[in-house]
Amino acid sequence: MTSENRSRVSRRTLLGAGGVTALTAPFLGAGPAAAVETPVLATPETVPDTGMHLITLGTAAGPAIRGPRHGIASAVVVDGQHYLVDFGLGMPRQAADSGLTGNRLRQAFVTHLHSDHVSEIAAYMLYNWDTPVQGVTSKVGIVGPGRSPLPEDIHPHITPPRTGMRDLVHRLLQAYAYDINIRTTDEARTPLDELFEGVDIELPRSLHADPDRNPVPDMEPFTIYEDDLVQVQATLVPHLPVFPSFAFRFESEHGVIAFSGDTAEHQNVARLSRDADLMVHEVVNMDFYRGQDFSEEFLHHLESSHTTPEGIGRIATAAGAREVVVSHVAGVFSTEDIAGIAEHYDGPYSLAVDRQLYSV
Repeated sequence: MTSENRSRVSRRTLLGAGGVTALTAPFLGAGPAAAVETPVLATPETVPDTGMHLITLGTAAGPAIRGPRHGIASAVVVDGQHYLVDFGLGMPRQAADSGLTGNRLRQAFVTHLHSDHVSEIAAYMLYNWDTPVQGVTSKVGIVGPGRSPLPEDIHPHITPPRTGMRDLVHRLLQAYAYDINIRTTDEARTPLDELFEGVDIELPRSLHADPDRNPVPDMEPFTIYEDDLVQVQATLVPHLPVFPSFAFRFESEHGVIAFSGDTAEHQNVARLSRDADLMVHEVVNMDFYRGQDFSEEFLHHLESSHTTPEGIGRIATAAGAREVVVSHVAGVFSTEDIAGIAEHYDGPYSLAVDRQLYSV
């Protein structure tokens, strides 16, 4: 996209804070001794049944429909089983096209309750329901933020104002009660509420975390899930005014994949990402937004709740991450827009596009 074309993009289009780039060949940046292979397209044929892998199902930031990028969503695949992270626009189709059938889903995770991270939960459940569609056949948890009061300066317009992951999933199932009741009897499917449940992440009480007075204490990651293949840890990150907002770490015998979630630059992300084989980090290109007709309040929001390329580089170096994958892109239109990573990080990094397969 040329500079002239960029200036014509409307404020409405940009409010989702996402960027567009060609979904063909990704940019790979690296220090002098680093080398990375170009990721392949994730399909049922290319995703291995062994090892640990990342699939970038969708890479766009924000609740907007633009360009070829789908909404933010990722998958971690371990020895043929998979785990989902976030449910952005188009995620159910992206997962299916990548060969991620529901009958191989172990657990799902949500970083925070912004709409662009949860909007496809209902569609995923309804279109991955039981054996007729190779769907979920035993209970799966969708793990995410628990109930929290709204920050003091946020005024509720829709009630109830306190919503956690458990509430969200339960109310989505209630919204589709007619269809669920019909199909459970007419098609002999397992009741959908016996296959999916929302699970609230309980914050350690010792943190004394609070949406107004202590939203992001310095902390060590804590375990939120474990099975025979992975251990998943979480940490709080600053994506204010949203609280709580999480980053996640997946650790298996094969390696470590860490997700920053939506966040400003913060050492909690560096701690969570220690020695990660892949660090998946969000990005905002503030140079682009400053060149548009946005209020200072909106620019402050972007800068205080997201991370610049330079910030990614600092966090990756502090973490000792072996490779960085940049996703949830905001205002990124070309590979040059993330070149600032290399000012502070000499390892390999790439600008992700949809349905790429990265292996640990």
